[in-house]
Amino acid sequence: MFFEYSIKTDTRESLVDISDYILDAVTKSKVQNGVAIVFTPHTTSAITINENADPSVKKDIVKFLHEKIPENYGFSHYEGNSDAHLKSSFFGPSLTLIINDGKIILGTWQGVYFCEFDGPRSRKFYVKIMKD
Repeated sequence: MFFEYSIKTDTRESLVDISDYILDAVTKSKVQNGVAIVFTPHTTSAITINENADPSVKKDIVKFLHEKIPENYGFSHYEGNSDAHLKSSFFGPSLTLIINDGKIILGTWQGVYFCEFDGPRSRKFYVKIMKD
């Protein structure tokens, strides 16, 4: 089963918790055991897993990336968003999650994030559910 979701990002760089969207896809699929693949088709965004208990973790990640890969580095890409392409490549466009007993397996403090590096924008991501 295949699900498409749309989100709007508010800032140039942010991490948006999309865990509930993925849970929605798993619930709608009615798959009890299998995998969920989450994918973004944008070259300046990414998907990752990280802590979702303390919001300062997201801020720290964005701050670190912004400092280490600055927008004004002097890249040659004419659109001026090479920093966003690099940041996207570090995290990657997709991840795979295990579904067990109708739920995605995540650690106590983990959440799934859509990483925006060239916003604000309207973005899409996809969830593909496959059963065992």
